[in-house]
Amino acid sequence: MSVEHMRQSVNCIELYHVEKSFGRQRVLKDVTCSVAAGEIFGLLGPSGAGKTTLVKILTGQLSADRGEARLFGVSSGRLSRREYGRMGMVMDELGLYERLSCRENLRLFARIYGISHSRGEELLRRVDLGDFAGFPVNRLSKGMKQRLALARALLTGPRLLFLDEPTSGLDPSTAAKIHRLLREEQERGAAIFLTTHNMEEAAKLCNNVALLHQGEMVEYGPPGEICRRYNHQNEIFLRKKDGTLLRLKNDGSGADLLQACARENQIESIHSTEPDLETVFMELTGRGLLA
Repeated sequence: MSVEHMRQSVNCIELYHVEKSFGRQRVLKDVTCSVAAGEIFGLLGPSGAGKTTLVKILTGQLSADRGEARLFGVSSGRLSRREYGRMGMVMDELGLYERLSCRENLRLFARIYGISHSRGEELLRRVDLGDFAGFPVNRLSKGMKQRLALARALLTGPRLLFLDEPTSGLDPSTAAKIHRLLREEQERGAAIFLTTHNMEEAAKLCNNVALLHQGEMVEYGPPGEICRRYNHQNEIFLRKKDGTLLRLKNDGSGADLLQACARENQIESIHSTEPDLETVFMELTGRGLLA
């Protein structure tokens, strides 16, 4: 997408040629992308790639050396209470009061935002913490704390959510609950900006992802399109019910054999050689996302 087209569209986030250095270390290099309302956007990259720096620039905690970062059409360096009121954040430090109960945590923030206490009760039920409303935070599991932090971030009905590794270290059941919540927020029209090392999660949730390596965006687009772009083998693996594995070129030359196997009900499974996001990242950078 061209910068000119991005400027003409309505986006919750817009980044134009953003650069940032700390001393001689260049942390971000010419980063350009956008996140629209109702979009889940994933920023993927290993530790030190520049993900946290980019989020801090977007939220006005740091200034870019060059380029422009905008939220809701407003420069990140000039964000007002109005823009911050449209945002929700769950970053690495959850910011919960450990000695207060789940209910008391949400009531405290509801009072700050001038929101009815009933909103907090509703959100506790949505994150499956209704039965634990009176429990102090220091008695909750990691997954329960993560869901409480998400409930707090949703108090204001934000138009934009920043989430850092939202399901890191959580069991599959808890992660699935958070995924459902994020889908609900997306359907409500919220934009979600998440950083993650979990490529499967990014491929499942995100409309678009950016692969960040040493501060540079080396790929950007829908996860499926990115993976297909690097499908150099372009082959199909067909496993027959007798255990035979056939390797066919995905160019029409194996169509007759494929049809014959289908007619004779011999097919057990079919897989393409399309790479995953981790494989693409390694091809582009020579390292994995967890490296």
